[in-house]
Amino acid sequence: MNVPAISLDAPPPHSPDLLAVGEIAAVPAMLDIICHATGVGFAAVVRVTEERWLACRVRDEASLGIRAGDVLRADTMPCRDAWQKGEPVIINDVGAGERAGTTSAGRPFGFRSYISFPIVTSDGAVFGTLCAIGVQPARLDSPDIAHIFRQFAALIGTHLDARRQSAGVDHPREKDGTAAPAQGGPLATLIEHLPVGAGLFGPDGQVLLVNPALRNLVRRTPPSSIPGEGPGWTGYAADGAILDPQRHPFPRALQGDIVSGARFLCRSDDGTEQWFRITGLPAPAGAVGDGLRIASAPAALLLVEAEHGSNGAEHALQRSEARLQAAVELVGLSPYGWDPATGALEWDARLKAMWGLPADAHVDQAVWLSAIHPEDRPRVEAAVTRCCDPAGDGVYKIDYRVIGIEDGVERWVSTHGRTQFENGRPIRFVGVALDITERKRDEAVSRARAERFRQFAEHSANVLWLANLKSRRLTYLSPAVRHVWGVPPERLTSIEDWLDTIHPDDRDSVERAVERVGSGDVVVLEYRILRPSDGIVRRIRDTFFPIRGEEGGIRHVGGIAADVTGRTGTRIYVVDRDAESRQKLLALLHPAGYEVQLFESPAALAEVAESLQPGCVILDLEAAEPDGLTVARALKVGRLALPVLVVGRSHGDVGFGVRAMKAGAVDYLEKPWQPSALLTAVSAALAELRTDNERSQARDDAKQRIGALSAREREVLEGLLAGGTNKSIGRALGLSPRTVEIHRAHVMETLGVRTLPEAVLMAAKAGVQPTDAL
Repeated sequence: MNVPAISLDAPPPHSPDLLAVGEIAAVPAMLDIICHATGVGFAAVVRVTEERWLACRVRDEASLGIRAGDVLRADTMPCRDAWQKGEPVIINDVGAGERAGTTSAGRPFGFRSYISFPIVTSDGAVFGTLCAIGVQPARLDSPDIAHIFRQFAALIGTHLDARRQSAGVDHPREKDGTAAPAQGGPLATLIEHLPVGAGLFGPDGQVLLVNPALRNLVRRTPPSSIPGEGPGWTGYAADGAILDPQRHPFPRALQGDIVSGARFLCRSDDGTEQWFRITGLPAPAGAVGDGLRIASAPAALLLVEAEHGSNGAEHALQRSEARLQAAVELVGLSPYGWDPATGALEWDARLKAMWGLPADAHVDQAVWLSAIHPEDRPRVEAAVTRCCDPAGDGVYKIDYRVIGIEDGVERWVSTHGRTQFENGRPIRFVGVALDITERKRDEAVSRARAERFRQFAEHSANVLWLANLKSRRLTYLSPAVRHVWGVPPERLTSIEDWLDTIHPDDRDSVERAVERVGSGDVVVLEYRILRPSDGIVRRIRDTFFPIRGEEGGIRHVGGIAADVTGRTGTRIYVVDRDAESRQKLLALLHPAGYEVQLFESPAALAEVAESLQPGCVILDLEAAEPDGLTVARALKVGRLALPVLVVGRSHGDVGFGVRAMKAGAVDYLEKPWQPSALLTAVSAALAELRTDNERSQARDDAKQRIGALSAREREVLEGLLAGGTNKSIGRALGLSPRTVEIHRAHVMETLGVRTLPEAVLMAAKAGVQPTDAL
């Protein structure tokens, strides 16, 4: 963006405000942490007055072009509101399509997100603000980010107080008027001057730096170098559950997360207990100097505060209540209470509405139970019994339906809570409830869609497939892959597995098609596969399409692959050296509805024969062209679906037609031929091709069905082919006639036949031989 700030009246190069902030050596580390935590790329400490917004210290990773000493009109930036009211200003997004802020010259500044916390000195005056600016929307209203801003703004205010009190004392400065860097770098200075316990720790737990406050706090704690880690430290989540060690501030900060104010109970060796709040921050790379510099290895900055007596407990309670209220308003939660002894309920208006009741309606345990759906009531009562059992954990968590008492509307409710016990008796239950009717409806719609897709996929002759572009895994293959590819879906688990089945000459074009789909294109492509089961070449017509995620990116692709091997259609390949003769054939065949492709020589056809779709070849030869018969012979030997119809002049050689037929031609016409005779011969050749394909498909289907039989079922089938009865087959296999009868029924079901002759015919197609053991 790089929009320069335009000054109202440029401040002098040694402005007291600039110098005051410049002498706080910890500010660069603060701004670095803020940029990392917010992700907006720009952070600054600014001096704010009624008219001016003065940038005193800046970190600009977003290339906004604002430098320390630049001045904007105060009314162009939300910081003035924070300065006037002494309260934070947080803007996640000024609005879709809008850009906010202008320079003092009226040029658009262009921010979309903004956060500003007032910097207040001890006399209550607001010096200015600590702010961050983003050119894109950002989630800035999280408690973790607010905690960082509040701590850092307070620290800056403390430093400004100290400077004011020591006015007149000389401060070491560099030639440009800024403060000389403190020993250890800005992050070390920040840690040293934080009003709470703070320390910097490496990935292996080594102590890089701790301040005096932290040393005092952990003086009596168990022997562990890292606060919160090791024996004696127990972390607790907001709901009171014990925190998983992997969710502790230290490991999460090493992973780049921010953890704010996690509560820990520390038990020392002498049995004393102390509550602490620990905040974990990822340390910015390169922020520590003089032997402590962090390179590529991560590090964690931990802030530790001790909770003292009732004040700490009350403060924690207030923050918990504030977070709970925010959650209630944000997602529509309804907190409620229940007295197990009296059955009395405490419900808010939102929860009563779920039961179809007005806000002033009386509720008790009987009212609650009366609206629960009859099919769900036993589950609910069982869940209540479990949560009231002192031997259990007291947790109550269940989703169920209610039927509105006054409006008759069916709703889904999700509720979660915990029972409190005293002397082995349940004395109090506290929980929350949420209306999840829309979610359940969406889930039902999704299930219905998934079921329709499953039924369609299972009964479709085409192969439906889905793949993850990042992992290169095939996430779905429909059952038709067994018939088309000849293998079960579990044999093809990755895109590479699938590419290995594609004909080598077609593999590059398929890989390029996948790349195009990953860029958003829809691609229709025909290619050949070599079936892994039998090596047979099949021709596939595949429609590749991108699947976009909610964020708009393409992570998955899908396809619909149809086996078009047997679709001879109406393709004709004309091979004729004479251009006039080629045009004559084209003029005859096109009006008859055939697709025609012309070749000037047999060699030209032979070069691309393996890639052609099934169809009829019209080969115009003269007796003096023996190479044409060589091509016809090669097409037959290659078992390509290209029957050859030979036309030509034999010049009195009565054996020419015979040689053409022996070479592999399906028919021969002497020139000049009659149009009706040629069309009849073409139609017959294509009909024979379709018949051959049907036989091939029937044979493939028979092999696939036979392959699905168990070893014992195949033995029974071989016995049936030999004419055996249930008894004779049973004697040969050591089975009872009843067991043979059961296997026989399974064989008939697997083969999809009803009678024994049908089973025998299918077995013959698949090449199954009768047993000689009878």
